[in-house]
Amino acid sequence: MDIALFDLDHTLIPFDSGSAFTRHLAARGELPPEFEAQYLEYCQRYAAGTVDMVEMHRFTVGALAVHEPATLARWLEEFREVVAPQVPRRARELVRQHQAAGHACALVTATTRFVAESFGAVLGLEEVLATQPELGPDGRYTGGVVGHACFREHKLAHVQAWLAQRGKTWSEVRRSWFYSDSWNDLPLLQAVSDPVAVDPDARLRDFAASRHWPVLSLRDP
Repeated sequence: MDIALFDLDHTLIPFDSGSAFTRHLAARGELPPEFEAQYLEYCQRYAAGTVDMVEMHRFTVGALAVHEPATLARWLEEFREVVAPQVPRRARELVRQHQAAGHACALVTATTRFVAESFGAVLGLEEVLATQPELGPDGRYTGGVVGHACFREHKLAHVQAWLAQRGKTWSEVRRSWFYSDSWNDLPLLQAVSDPVAVDPDARLRDFAASRHWPVLSLRDP
């Protein structure tokens, strides 16, 4: 079994998916104007490796708890149509190349599942490993997280759980690729046979160079 794993934000897409969704909702008047600036502060902490992912998830998803799930589903469908043209052609082609080769492919992202699945649909990636938001008794999001956020070393755990669902273990994987831009993804990058740094941040770029990992860009010219 060969697998190909893909990070989302700043890897397959040249922007932050959560920020894009918050802008979409803010433009509709469904979030306060200051929400995006607060979210971007969390993103900066994420890039610096100092963010508490559960705290960030509680802030972003908790703000949506006032809305009915059906309403959110409708907004997400609209959002998918808005962002589809923003997904780089090179990213789509990379995913298709692995799929055509018969590799089991999955999106592996710290992004909240309902946002990640929108991009998975655009990219043709049915398997989405993401941070699972908690639902309350009323069917609305609480801001909590089910299990561990799909972040840092927990990305590897999510992949292992995904393999187990397919009746496989990590030792049964013959060849594995992981594409990421972020130093935060080092645990999974070091676990695969073929790590690839995609438009990497400064720390990952230096580390990739020291290990002679391939570095590529998926940004459309």
